[in-house]
Amino acid sequence: MPSTAVLEKKKQMVADLSERIKNSCAGVVVDYKGINVEDDTKLRKELREAGVEYTVVKNSILGRAAQDAGLEGLDPVLEGTTAIATCVDDYVASARILQKYADTHNNFSLKSGYLDGEIISMEKLIALAKLPSREVLLATVCNVFNAPIAAFARAVQAIVDKGGVEACQSEEAPAEEAVAEEAPAEAPAEETAE
Repeated sequence: MPSTAVLEKKKQMVADLSERIKNSCAGVVVDYKGINVEDDTKLRKELREAGVEYTVVKNSILGRAAQDAGLEGLDPVLEGTTAIATCVDDYVASARILQKYADTHNNFSLKSGYLDGEIISMEKLIALAKLPSREVLLATVCNVFNAPIAAFARAVQAIVDKGGVEACQSEEAPAEEAVAEEAPAEAPAEETAE
């Protein structure tokens, strides 16, 4: 029978992990077997730089913490070696980094994931992992917003390069007169016999 101190320590671990899951927007559970120390250090560094908290955890502790956090459906994947990666403000970072790592290491694999307190399917997790980073998405949005402004600026610059609005208007006037001169005169109405 474990001592009271050990039980209290485990209860605290469950409470801390449960709070971490509740406060995160996304998380990924992985099977980390077969990873060497050098690769693990590189992976942890990349995750830390992206703001992802990565922890190796016992399955029983993760199972209890997930239940306390209201995360249902995680029990089927809680076997073997398990680690969890959580992020407070980036939905994509943990999935993207861990999937990239899993693609290059045969023994490392994603088990499950969640978004906003709901377990997601492996298909959704893989799709999430394929999304670009937050910075790339923000840059794309900025470019979309900038496109109309840039087009307007180019149009204004073209007008200035031609000599201003007056020059553009004087170029249009002769063209309108030429079109009017080229138009055929209306044929006289035929007289009808009465």
